[in-house]
Amino acid sequence: MNFVERPVRVIARVVTVLASICLAVLTLLVMYSVVMRYIFDDAPDFVEPIGLLMVLVIAFFGAALKVRDGGHIGLDSVVKKLPPKGQVAMAVFQQLCVVAFSIAVCFGAWNMGTTTFDDQIPILGLPEAVRYAIPFIASACTILFSIEHLLELFARKRA
Repeated sequence: MNFVERPVRVIARVVTVLASICLAVLTLLVMYSVVMRYIFDDAPDFVEPIGLLMVLVIAFFGAALKVRDGGHIGLDSVVKKLPPKGQVAMAVFQQLCVVAFSIAVCFGAWNMGTTTFDDQIPILGLPEAVRYAIPFIASACTILFSIEHLLELFARKRA
């Protein structure tokens, strides 16, 4: 289990640092924008597209990290009434559903990214595909984190 746990832990740490940096940058950008707009009457136009990219990173990477932590929303009132084997079966089913959804997001993001690669984000000049790379990477991380949970469930079942 260690051969999976260590690399996934490193990936989770990198994702956490990236999301944290984006949150800090977003905070500074918004403060800068407000000061420039209301004090100097000169609103910078680059803040909004950069802010949108930062929000995407924070939201998608944060969601992936919550899947790893097991902190996502769960309706477990029925599951708690099941016998232990039923609870494990439902946990496996839940993780498989998360993997299936994340695979669908990966395919959708890949499709949109390849379709919009030649278009540019106004003001920034970056390819539009950058917007779709974020959910693609986050969904790939979510798949890894769910696989980690599945391996943990099967290892616990054997013990």
